[in-house]
Amino acid sequence: MKSRAGEKIFRRYEGNPIISVDDLPYSANSVFNAGVAEVNGETVLLMRVEDRRGISHFTIARSENGIDNWRIDSKPTLLPSPETHPEELYGIEDPRITFIAEEGYWAIVFTAFSKGGPLVALATTYDFKEFERHGPVMPPEDKDAALFPERFGGRWAMLHRPVSTFPTTTADIWISFSPDLKHWGDHRVLLPARKGAWWDANKVGLSPPPLKTDLGWLILYHGVKLTASGSLYRLGLALLDLKNPARVVARSNEWIFAPQESYELYGDVDKVVFPCGWILADGELRLYYGGADRCIALATARLDEVLAWLKDHS
Repeated sequence: MKSRAGEKIFRRYEGNPIISVDDLPYSANSVFNAGVAEVNGETVLLMRVEDRRGISHFTIARSENGIDNWRIDSKPTLLPSPETHPEELYGIEDPRITFIAEEGYWAIVFTAFSKGGPLVALATTYDFKEFERHGPVMPPEDKDAALFPERFGGRWAMLHRPVSTFPTTTADIWISFSPDLKHWGDHRVLLPARKGAWWDANKVGLSPPPLKTDLGWLILYHGVKLTASGSLYRLGLALLDLKNPARVVARSNEWIFAPQESYELYGDVDKVVFPCGWILADGELRLYYGGADRCIALATARLDEVLAWLKDHS
């Protein structure tokens, strides 16, 4: 029997959006695209906040249940530091968080908006109070990056999305490997954007960090289709081999989640659902996503239903 339609797999929280700019304790333009981690029994959101200049920084929100009663830091948690890190000249954006058990810290891979364009940068933290910046790990133009939580053959792996200026190329998801989380190589295309009329034609990018399941590494990615009314962001799935993440086991032919509510359709950038983090607890996925570059929303799904849907739509 076919699994349910993709639109019914992820269920939106009825109280969406869970955080908007009015919830912040200081003035800003918007809050969106948050990385997520579970820390000491709490859900921690590392939120992208765009100030009224147009420059983004990170602010933390904490909740005991990951749904409501968010406690938001009274001031920005992590501000751009162009004096010490010139790659952050125009802000820091879209964090993805991975717990590295081998090191005992959380690795935060984010986009630093440099003079030369967006690039991939790395920071680490043991407590989400103190952060150590490690600087750029990929040159511009590159973004939508996240780490795997474990090594493969002694090397770390990262997914990211470099963009070429060559006019006939697509924006694809790549995979790269590193011995030390700083020096990266063995670059290759992992998930190419389709072409033509497909929902994920010409431009794709990673959404949350890869999630380990019994069937493989589960990937949620966004596809951007250029329409007559502008870009349309929708989400699809892929599955990577557990031992060799450079091998794609499955990829969805349809999208599983798309903008449909007002807070997803209208904002600073219309028609956008953009997750940077998810959490798996007792078989349930909690997906935290930016809506139209204005707010943060929540959707949930059963992992077994997600995997069944991917099997039927690969």
